[in-house]
Amino acid sequence: MKNTKSRRDFIKKTTAGTIGLSMAMSAKSYGNIIGANDRMNFAAVGVHGRGKALIKAVAAQKNVAMLGICDVDKREFDVTGKLVKDIFGKKAKNYTDIRKLLENKDVDTILIATPEHWHAPMALMGVQAGKHVYVEKPCSHNPREGEILVEAREKYGKVIQMGNQQRSAPTSIQAMKDIKDGLIGEVYYGKAWYSNRRGPIGNGKATEVPEWLDWELWQGPAPREAYKDIYVHYNWHWFWKYGTGEINNNGTHEIDICRWALGVKYPKSVSSSGGRFHYNDDWEFYDTQVVNYEFDDGKMISWEGRSCNNFRHYDRGRGATIHGTKGTILLDRNTYSAQDMDGNILKEVREAEKSATTNTVGEGFLDKLHMANFIGAIKDGDQQNSPIDEGAATNLLCHLGNYAQKLGRKLNLDTSTGRILNDEEAMKYWSRDYEPGWEMKL
Repeated sequence: MKNTKSRRDFIKKTTAGTIGLSMAMSAKSYGNIIGANDRMNFAAVGVHGRGKALIKAVAAQKNVAMLGICDVDKREFDVTGKLVKDIFGKKAKNYTDIRKLLENKDVDTILIATPEHWHAPMALMGVQAGKHVYVEKPCSHNPREGEILVEAREKYGKVIQMGNQQRSAPTSIQAMKDIKDGLIGEVYYGKAWYSNRRGPIGNGKATEVPEWLDWELWQGPAPREAYKDIYVHYNWHWFWKYGTGEINNNGTHEIDICRWALGVKYPKSVSSSGGRFHYNDDWEFYDTQVVNYEFDDGKMISWEGRSCNNFRHYDRGRGATIHGTKGTILLDRNTYSAQDMDGNILKEVREAEKSATTNTVGEGFLDKLHMANFIGAIKDGDQQNSPIDEGAATNLLCHLGNYAQKLGRKLNLDTSTGRILNDEEAMKYWSRDYEPGWEMKL
């Protein structure tokens, strides 16, 4: 009965009776990053949704300023402009064109929370202009863009951090230490999942461009097409030209945790099953998908994504389990729980504050910690929790899951580079066509 109760406890929310992580664990990150006379100046690009969360994360740091906001939706200059004025005490300058913002020599760092087809091109433009870059996940729209960002970091010497904020979670960091110390034995399998209850997006219609939107700049590096009423502001996620599907939109986080825990980088093969099952509309990616990654040394990761059915695993809409020879660890953004092979709880820990999990913004405590780590890497040379090569490697796995599903076959990979072997058709997806003049050039 004792073991049965312990197993039941394991699949419930690990809140009551857990060990609260002290805020002192992150006090150094908040208090000692920037000297009194060494202010860091930020600008935010793409501020309709997630960008506001990043602005608030910056505001939680010491000796920072928000000098600019950039968006192609001119309505945001009032909405986000007021937010910046309220929390920083000073109005930011408004920009519609990222190129004009990058001319501002006073800006040290840019935050990128635009649609995904803009992430890598804008990050490259940022470091080429001498700025450090915090770019939301995914860091790339395709694998080649991830490679370019890694190369750009080396060439331009700027810090690039991807927004996979659970890498800065004290609970996850503790779990990784415990795994290394052998708490659950030799780890060999990671299970990641995400479930939500997204509704139908309908069928897009060609219409006049709204007066508040610069459609030309919204498209940016993507090949041009006529405006449809379905893309702006969120449903672009589900179209190949602009987004990268649920696996990159949300699977990135938990696949990254599994890869970190297992100590693996590139798999030897990727396979996928799924489709657009729940609704019949213009959504081009997959609302239901299971992807399997097989690695050398007998290790494996699987990701299950359900965009339109919010049934929860272990009473969580998202999370990861790490399985070893002596037990299992359950991780999400707010908690960490470990049990042995008999179901006895070995450890339970929760974060000092909560972070959102399945809404469209994902704001919370981990944003502040991840931003603190980013600034520490810039100012003090602190070790990055999410250097761009790690972010790019995880996003590559997500891209490969999409390509395996689209092509309907297993992809075999070079485990030293992550590149697809002996499949010219699959390698056609490695990069993309750009609007002339917007190609990424190192």
